[in-house]
Amino acid sequence: MKPVLDWIFERTGIDRVWEALMERHIPEAEGSVSWLYTLGSAAMFVFTVQAVTGALLAMNYVPSPDHAYDSVKFIGDKVILGGFIRGLHHWGASFMVVIVVLHFMRTYFMGAYKYPREGTWMVGIALLGVVIGFGFTGYLLPWDQKAYWATMVGTNIAGQTPFVGPIISKILKGGVDMGAATLTRFYAIHVLILPAIIGILIGAHLFLVVWHGISEPPQRAKPSDGQEKP
Repeated sequence: MKPVLDWIFERTGIDRVWEALMERHIPEAEGSVSWLYTLGSAAMFVFTVQAVTGALLAMNYVPSPDHAYDSVKFIGDKVILGGFIRGLHHWGASFMVVIVVLHFMRTYFMGAYKYPREGTWMVGIALLGVVIGFGFTGYLLPWDQKAYWATMVGTNIAGQTPFVGPIISKILKGGVDMGAATLTRFYAIHVLILPAIIGILIGAHLFLVVWHGISEPPQRAKPSDGQEKP
């Protein structure tokens, strides 16, 4: 196998990509590396689970008002492991938001957003917005009473934005009122537009993390006499 692997590595550079991603510099300061540094990887893992389960659900989901609810019920009752997969996707969406927010807070409170990582921070904020967008657009897809009225409230709130609110509301609803166009539009945003955006953002975020390395947490300054400041 070694000649085959050497041939692949020489022509693709996969081994160098692996070294850059998995063998990068880790802060050596005492106590600097902790479980808090795994939040980004945890978010990436949950996103992978969401992508896989979402693709499986899309194979049996019908994005129309006449069949959406029945197709979701069919997935839960008739498809092999359908209820389990839908449960993973449903709870994974909430867990994704929690993990990303915790990662966001860790970055802020440990000062990892400062020079030279401002770009990483801004891409991370965009990722947080996209994750929230996934949750909002996906909530309507079961097309039950709770999903319908919750989305109605959300689109009405968006419609209160000064100047551009009515335009945003019409774009989201696909018209003045919620209906078939709303469901189709939310489905397209959820499975086409947002995945494309988050794929680009994740690639940029990972590149910047690897490029700049992992930041060390702020340390308390020590005066010249060697005594720590209180």
